[in-house]
Amino acid sequence: MFKKLTITALTALTLGAGSAQAAGGGGHVTDFDFPFEGPFGTYDQAQLQRGLQVFTEICSACHGLELLPFRALSEPGGPALSEQAMREYAASWEVFDEEIDDWRPAKPVDYFPAGTYPGAPDLTVMAKARSGFHGPNGLGLNQLFKGIGGPEYIATYLLSFSDETKEEAGTFYYYNEVFPDNWSAMAPAIYGDDVDYADGTEATAEQVAQDVAAFLMWSAEPKLMQRKQAGFISIGILLALTVLLYFTNKRLWAPYKPKKEI
Repeated sequence: MFKKLTITALTALTLGAGSAQAAGGGGHVTDFDFPFEGPFGTYDQAQLQRGLQVFTEICSACHGLELLPFRALSEPGGPALSEQAMREYAASWEVFDEEIDDWRPAKPVDYFPAGTYPGAPDLTVMAKARSGFHGPNGLGLNQLFKGIGGPEYIATYLLSFSDETKEEAGTFYYYNEVFPDNWSAMAPAIYGDDVDYADGTEATAEQVAQDVAAFLMWSAEPKLMQRKQAGFISIGILLALTVLLYFTNKRLWAPYKPKKEI
């Protein structure tokens, strides 16, 4: 009976995963090697700074980061801009202040403004929303073991455009191998040498895609490193308690357990 139930469950998971991928219509997501993946991974500060530059010079023309405050750019674990650099960067943006009913330069406590292009999604949680799983549907096993998740999806998506286009109801669509149904309303944004990196890194298309994907992962999970540290501490405490409970249990029940005869 148990064997039958196990086979049935595995079959359902396999069929569910296959049908979900077929319905999505997207292509294969490349497994990029991001430094923050895995239990011991951490954000690469230089990569996040490059990703911020890519977002500022390319993505911000259409998209926003409405849930991310400017002050987070100088906090540990992120791009870690200096306090002065963060304030200067914030001041380069304008936000609408309801108190004065006018626009003013942004302050560290302000949040990134919304995107300016109609219909362009906010990118704050994009790395969490675009899971890109390629395993049993909903279980996220590939993200756990291989790291295939939101950042991989974003980087692959940015690199998967072709020259093919079509027009429907006055709207242009662009062919993308990984996008569901393969037609995206967003035009190709990355071609290589799109930015002149401040740290001198060569701005190949793959490099730019990975950098901005890493930055968007940080914008979705700015406290990821702190969460990992808290998890390690919790696991350590639980392991210590398990050992203590084991020996306490043996000591409490030792008088009542019959001794083995030799």
